[in-house]
Amino acid sequence: MFPRLLQIGSFSLPTYGVLVAIALIVGLFTVVHFARREGVDPERAWSLGLVGVFASIAGSKLLLILNEWNFYSHNLRALFSLDFLQSAGVFSGGLAAAFVAGLLYAWRHQMPVFKTMDVFAPGIALGHAIGRLGCFAAGCCYGKPTRLPWGVTFTNPLAEKLVGTPLGVPLHPTQIYEFLIELCNFGFLVWLFRRKKFDGQIFGTYLFVYGVARYFLEFLRGDSDRGSVFNGLMTTTQLLAIFMVIAGGLLWMRMPRRDPEPAASAHA
Repeated sequence: MFPRLLQIGSFSLPTYGVLVAIALIVGLFTVVHFARREGVDPERAWSLGLVGVFASIAGSKLLLILNEWNFYSHNLRALFSLDFLQSAGVFSGGLAAAFVAGLLYAWRHQMPVFKTMDVFAPGIALGHAIGRLGCFAAGCCYGKPTRLPWGVTFTNPLAEKLVGTPLGVPLHPTQIYEFLIELCNFGFLVWLFRRKKFDGQIFGTYLFVYGVARYFLEFLRGDSDRGSVFNGLMTTTQLLAIFMVIAGGLLWMRMPRRDPEPAASAHA
């Protein structure tokens, strides 16, 4: 809708970049809030958040390259272009990279791993929700054509030039779908925090819920950076979504088992 927030001469301020910056700041402050609540060192949590940000950028770009390997392997200069630097990459690749980097950081600094994972889950959900508004503004991560009354028609030629957004065609607003999904996830995780029964429960829930939602959302995506596996049976992101669901389920297996109540003594 509005790829550029500001244009003064040759200087331009991309709306996507501004909203992503806001998402990172809001997400990190959310993490620090829950870190204090859970007794995790807030400064360590902040540093871990920055590590996760840089890892997620690298991971999302890497998965984008892998998904579009046929193009980038023959156009290496494109890796150093402004369009590539400004592209969002693939979120699931960023989440996976941030997860691995975060585990290594937490282990090295002797942070409580599962508790630390929990404090990050709401911040990730809220930051991702805000970031998807940036995608909507830029026109990237668009959906397939639709006849539904809430279909969105993009008309800005800049969106087509930068990310190939189809113009003049009603599309599924997949960016708004994901914004609403992640906003609901954030609210649910905050609610669940007050009822938390074991460390790892919050992050496991996030992985499971978001993984399921993202798997089905992929069927509505229309942008080309999807990648495919198993001879086109599913997209790369759908495969990662399945791994998220499995990982979330494994974390839930840490839930402490209740000891069975002793059987009542038989009376003569």
